[in-house]
Amino acid sequence: MLKSIAIKNLTVFSEASLHFSPQLNVVVGENGVGKSHLLKALYAVLAASAEEGRKPGAPPPAKNLLKTRLADKLVAVLRPESLGRLARRKKGAAKGNGRCEMRFVFDEPKLNIEVSFAARSASEVGIDKLPDLWMEKLPVFLPTRELLTIYPGFISVYESHYLEIEETWRDICLLLGAPPLRGPREERVNELLSPLEDAMGGEIELDKNGRFYLKVPGEVRMEITMVAEGLAKLAMLARLIATGALMDKTCLFWDEPEANLNPKLIKDIARSIVQFGKSGIQVFIATHSLFIMRELDILLHTAPFKDVRARFFGLLPGADGVTIEQGDNVDDIGKIAALDEELSQSDRYLDRG
Repeated sequence: MLKSIAIKNLTVFSEASLHFSPQLNVVVGENGVGKSHLLKALYAVLAASAEEGRKPGAPPPAKNLLKTRLADKLVAVLRPESLGRLARRKKGAAKGNGRCEMRFVFDEPKLNIEVSFAARSASEVGIDKLPDLWMEKLPVFLPTRELLTIYPGFISVYESHYLEIEETWRDICLLLGAPPLRGPREERVNELLSPLEDAMGGEIELDKNGRFYLKVPGEVRMEITMVAEGLAKLAMLARLIATGALMDKTCLFWDEPEANLNPKLIKDIARSIVQFGKSGIQVFIATHSLFIMRELDILLHTAPFKDVRARFFGLLPGADGVTIEQGDNVDDIGKIAALDEELSQSDRYLDRG
């Protein structure tokens, strides 16, 4: 589990230290304050380590290897023109000045890693602290849109052509194509799958033709391209559970899980998020939705989830970059403009006369 990260001069962030819950972490802020940047930077470092560790006969971590692997993953996930573009520059500073630093601390100290790179860096990061071990489990990053509809042939196209699409899409498609789990863990899979399949009204299937279908009992199965996007997002989540990608002690990063969902489906998603945290998955979500924040808060105060530990992070724009307020409840993270606007609209609606 990731315990904390200290960052300096990362995109819009001047300096911050974040302390995470081993279960649920909620990053809140209006558009343009770096919510996605933060989640993607965390994911990129964890994924680069896990991908190397999964290779047959992988040697222990080495600086020369990590220098390029981490740089490649950060660029592939965040898609800057060059690595150095991720380093924040202060106004009036000379061109090329500025250095980004990131320090990751895990519950297993042998995983701890510190990296840095300058604004002039092109293809290598500095390894200021080398980990002794690779990450064991691949993290999962869910983008704002569903990917089942583009799955057929996407990986082969992505691998053979340069596309201005972040590598998280390719990573998810690889996980979606894995075979479903069989054996002792099927009971646990079914426990997590059941509420999602109830919400979808059926099961998700990957056909031999490489296309996904929604199989509804008593009806002809339906191509995923003909299913509403909200249900397709649930189906993507269900498939990742079925293949074991969202099992055991992994990390889930989810950018705006509420995007393009109606309130009923947002409730289903919120329950799944809290259930993941309860089951041992470390969850990180980024949002500016008051609805999902309220739904998470309601769930965290119900009997099944009272023991789920949550941390909230408010991203607040300022004169010297974005600052981060954090705490164990929403009241600790300061005033978030996006949330205040939704509350203000509710008040104006009730007062309309």
